[in-house]
Amino acid sequence: MTDDQHAPAAPSVAARLWSDGFGRFAMRCLQVIVVVTLAIGLVYAGLALKTVVIAVLVALILACAFHPLVRLLERAKLPSALAALITLVVVLGVLAGVLTLVGFSIAGQASDLTKAVSDGIDQLEKFLAGIGIQISGAQVQQAVDGVTKFVTSASFGSGALAGLSTVGNLATGIVLVVFVMFFFLRDGKRIWEFLISPFRAEAHARAERIGHRSVGVLGAYVRGTATVALVDSVFIGAGLFILQVPLALTLSVFVFVTAFIPVVGATLAGILAALVALVFKGPIVALIVVGIVVLVNQLEGNLLQPVIMGKALSLHPLVILLALTAGTILGGIIGAILSVPTASVVWTAIKAWYPKGREDDERPAEAVEASGHGS
Repeated sequence: MTDDQHAPAAPSVAARLWSDGFGRFAMRCLQVIVVVTLAIGLVYAGLALKTVVIAVLVALILACAFHPLVRLLERAKLPSALAALITLVVVLGVLAGVLTLVGFSIAGQASDLTKAVSDGIDQLEKFLAGIGIQISGAQVQQAVDGVTKFVTSASFGSGALAGLSTVGNLATGIVLVVFVMFFFLRDGKRIWEFLISPFRAEAHARAERIGHRSVGVLGAYVRGTATVALVDSVFIGAGLFILQVPLALTLSVFVFVTAFIPVVGATLAGILAALVALVFKGPIVALIVVGIVVLVNQLEGNLLQPVIMGKALSLHPLVILLALTAGTILGGIIGAILSVPTASVVWTAIKAWYPKGREDDERPAEAVEASGHGS
């Protein structure tokens, strides 16, 4: 046999084009284009089915938050269906109470609050003019008109919040949330096992870990955020009552609601409370209100968040701001509220899929591989 017969076949021209450095770079670019195109397609599909997507996300987040109650009832020897039903009734009762309190507090004094904010902006404009900072009423009005135009524009209105604005879609969304949440509470584990059934060996173990940690992160995020929001509203509301600022109850409720929007919510609530205090009590009280808001936010960020939230929201502030911006553009207020826990779960899933070398692994890599090869 000749040497030519033993020599390996020369690579084709196409193989040589894709095997050099530029070819590998081009392949990566094509992969990125495919991934981005898929992501854009998923976003558009989600916007087309916004009522369903939002209902499923809300139901999933609430189910994760109240999952410990289901486990507690199941340990008390209750059937899973009955435990899920009792938990669902508790969730609906809590939500109904909160929404009723928010609705009556804000709706009853919405006009007074709007007028107080408007008057506060006028007084702030005069104060700045008095110290040499000229801001004309036309500039303020232009900014307000810009925000109003954005909120009522087609691009914003085409988001998920506008999709839920009609009575029919809102009723459909509520019904979907109730039924989907019940099935998540009752069959959540079986649903996830069905979804990851195509995975085998180590991939299946990783997918199980993702499901377990994602439920923990979502539940801790919602429960922690609600606790922090309650503490913020109580302390800031107490300060407003002591200072005898009008609309104190409404402002406390507003603080509680905006606390579910990280970073931005606390700032917005503080500005609103300071403007109302400026109108009714003058600049000294307004500055005191600002000091109370700053103090409570510092206590929240340095004490409450680390202790209560733990690692549930281990995201960089820049990532949170980007997620908030994207969620607001795509889904309005609902998108802003859902965007941060969604980003947190995505990051948790990435860390759970690549766990090697991390101290918080539930099992070492060797154990995961052994369980995978044994299945």
